[in-house]
Amino acid sequence: MISQILFSLILVAAIYLFSKNIGKVRRNILLGRDVNRSDRPAERWLIMAKVALGQTKMTKRPVAAVMHFCIYVGFVVINLEVLEITIDGLFGSHRVFSKPLGGLYPLLIGSFEILAMLVLLACTVFLARRNIIRLKRFSGPEMTEWPKTDANYILFIEICLMAAFLTMNAADYKLQALQFEHYLKAGSFPVSSIIAPILPDGPEALLIIERVCWWFHILGILAFLNYLPYSKHFHILLAFPNTWYSNLDSKGKFTNMASVTNEVKAMLDPSFVPAATDQPIRFGAKDATDLTWKNLMEAYTCTECGRCTSVCPANITGKLLSPRKIMMDTRDRITEIGESITVNGKGFTDGKTLLDDYITREELWACTTCNACVEACPVNINPLEIITDMRRYLVMEESAAPASLNNMFGNIENNGAPWKYSNADRLNWADKN
Repeated sequence: MISQILFSLILVAAIYLFSKNIGKVRRNILLGRDVNRSDRPAERWLIMAKVALGQTKMTKRPVAAVMHFCIYVGFVVINLEVLEITIDGLFGSHRVFSKPLGGLYPLLIGSFEILAMLVLLACTVFLARRNIIRLKRFSGPEMTEWPKTDANYILFIEICLMAAFLTMNAADYKLQALQFEHYLKAGSFPVSSIIAPILPDGPEALLIIERVCWWFHILGILAFLNYLPYSKHFHILLAFPNTWYSNLDSKGKFTNMASVTNEVKAMLDPSFVPAATDQPIRFGAKDATDLTWKNLMEAYTCTECGRCTSVCPANITGKLLSPRKIMMDTRDRITEIGESITVNGKGFTDGKTLLDDYITREELWACTTCNACVEACPVNINPLEIITDMRRYLVMEESAAPASLNNMFGNIENNGAPWKYSNADRLNWADKN
């Protein structure tokens, strides 16, 4: 009974803390501007099924795709086992699903064990890729000590959780064979039965091992759950809504600002009266709160995998731009704003902005707007929207475009084309005389 009470208190505390942290992230995301992403729901469900559930964009790197698929399926399916462990912890039962599921239960436990082994192996390979092989796309100026440590923490935790799960089953398997107390025969153990011989034979020692691994496994999962909102692995949860709210317009299609459209309409029609708005008008984005809530959701969804940066032509040619850094900086800035609101209340300003304090102008103007980063992202994140919105602010509010662009703007205004030649001279190249 003491064990059940203790587990119940820990479970309630873990769920409370997780809900509180999720609430903070939700609050931070909703600090962004509103944007409608609820049209064409059938198409959105299909995209979510293909990209988030089916992981179709992962296949461009087959080795990583196979390993990630093992971890992904293992994470989803083994949650059924976590549900059983939770019920057992609350009610003091043992393998509560074994009787209701009957002959299906051994198949499920066997599947869990095989998946756990695949997850363990895949995480080990991923650790080696990061720390021994040191793949280039896992490095970069933005990949400071914390992002690298965060990735290693998650992989190491998953290895420990799967090892605890298999060791728990191995001890359970031997206790079942001994018909010790309530450990009646239930389940199939294709992996843990192999490692069972290395465990002691005494029932008391086996009971201690089984209970220690049980507690380590479930407490580790609850701790992992509360670590997610602080980690890049938050994509485990946000990948699904993020892909559902994907931009369905053609890649590269530029958005019109309603305020600018209204000004043009007023110029063409003096009788036009634009709709009143309560929000101050800002052209483009200077700070994270000037971006849309979808941009901010994408920042929290980013896995820092580096696929976007690895295909960015600006980055490849030595420019300062890294699309991954754009997303990481946006997440860090909106989190900082959220923390300031928590401490000082709404309306507090810390004097910093996303532009200049986090993202430099050189980074923004290095972008070629080729959409390679958008195409490469496994979960449909769009760094280009943030870049173009911040460029829009520089041009429309600060008139701070590079000289080459200012020359182009002047030529368009005077000649109706980006070139310096007038309309009358435009076809001179075809004059044979």
